[in-house]
Amino acid sequence: METPSRTTPLLQQRWRRWRNLPCATSFTMKTTIWSELGGSVGDLGTYIPIVLALSIVNHLDLGTTLIFTALYNILTGFLFGVPMPVQPMKSIAAVAISESQIHLTIPQIMAAGICTASVLLILGVTGLMSFIYKYIPLPVVRGVQLSQGLSFAFSAIKYIRYNQNFATGKSGSSRSWVGLDGLILALSMLLFVVLVTGSGGDEVESFPESEQPNSADSSGGSRRRRRFRILSAIPAALVVFLIGLVLCFIRDPSIFKQLKFGPSRIHVVKITWSDWKTGFIRAAIPQIPLSVLNSVIAVCKLSTDLFPEKDVSATAVSVSVGVMNLVGCWFGAMPCCHGAGGLAGQYRFGGRSGAAVLFLGIMKLILGLVFGNSFVRILSQFPIGILGVLLLFSGIELAMAARDMNSKEDSFVMLVCAAVSLTGSSAALGFGCGIVLFLVLKLREMDFPLGSGGVFKSKSDHETETADNP
Repeated sequence: METPSRTTPLLQQRWRRWRNLPCATSFTMKTTIWSELGGSVGDLGTYIPIVLALSIVNHLDLGTTLIFTALYNILTGFLFGVPMPVQPMKSIAAVAISESQIHLTIPQIMAAGICTASVLLILGVTGLMSFIYKYIPLPVVRGVQLSQGLSFAFSAIKYIRYNQNFATGKSGSSRSWVGLDGLILALSMLLFVVLVTGSGGDEVESFPESEQPNSADSSGGSRRRRRFRILSAIPAALVVFLIGLVLCFIRDPSIFKQLKFGPSRIHVVKITWSDWKTGFIRAAIPQIPLSVLNSVIAVCKLSTDLFPEKDVSATAVSVSVGVMNLVGCWFGAMPCCHGAGGLAGQYRFGGRSGAAVLFLGIMKLILGLVFGNSFVRILSQFPIGILGVLLLFSGIELAMAARDMNSKEDSFVMLVCAAVSLTGSSAALGFGCGIVLFLVLKLREMDFPLGSGGVFKSKSDHETETADNP
């Protein structure tokens, strides 16, 4: 009797063909869809405060920004296959909001974004960015990451402890314990996130070998593994964000009456020569080194650490930032980049593939098309303490990337770089000091021929020679 030949169902054949496409493989999720949804909002702790401040102080059109950043999220999710974030250019935002009594205008902000994007695009297309990335010492990169992570964490603590005025960029009085934006609420959300996500590791996958269920303690081990699986299925960041969104309407019910439906009218921003000059000098010059270091170098290194199977090149990231802003800034969208803190935050809360930023992009696109610029009215009532909780975990996750500095010399360079970056409020200054310090230490270890034909040996060489010839 002949055995009937097995056929592959038509839908399965089509699915296999789709999976072979480069874009489709980017969305092969390593975890559940709920984990990706949780990771999708992991970078909002930095995104919302800056966007809100620019909308209030500089009259940035939030609807336009939501639509363009949504498209950026969707495209980068397809292109990179990792939760590559889309973050505001922080130095430009800081200058625009609080540098002087005369705030930057929208054309000046856009001019700064276009200038910064042009430099990154040139560095990427010419291959110079890959050259820079290849030869920058790892301890210096870790120092930049550590300083940026700690800076986020410090800001997060301020958000939790004090009332904030994003229009002035200053902290106010101490936050009250009770209320819809009180300390108890923020601390409850913080403890909830710790309970669900722990220290940020994948407890289910990395279950200690010594604690695997055995004949003596099979029930206890199984219960613990089951508990970890249940907790890992909860999208902690998404739950916290949705709670904050609900509280917006409870804090101010008049929001319902003030919302206007429909997208913002998109128009081309007219930039004068004076706008180009002011935007470049005041905002682009301090932003360019920060974008090179944190938006490209640190992002690529962190992506390699978190996703070693993915090839995220410095050239691709640099070109991506350049193209995004050379398109969006002409229409009034906020200047954006790829931030290492955003990547750390999305990974911390469950993002493991491009699906995380795809979901975020879809959410932004819906909000931008439905509410337009009136969505700023909702964000203005979002509990700042909850934003602080999201930002705190993003900062700590980014700073923890520095834990692989095992030698004292590497740790020394990293800590000096981080300290200078934090105290000088300049990643470029810390980077420069780190490079000089690294070169001096390497110079100290080199052999130098003397005039008499002798050779100056470093301490390590002398110890090696003594060991070989006792």
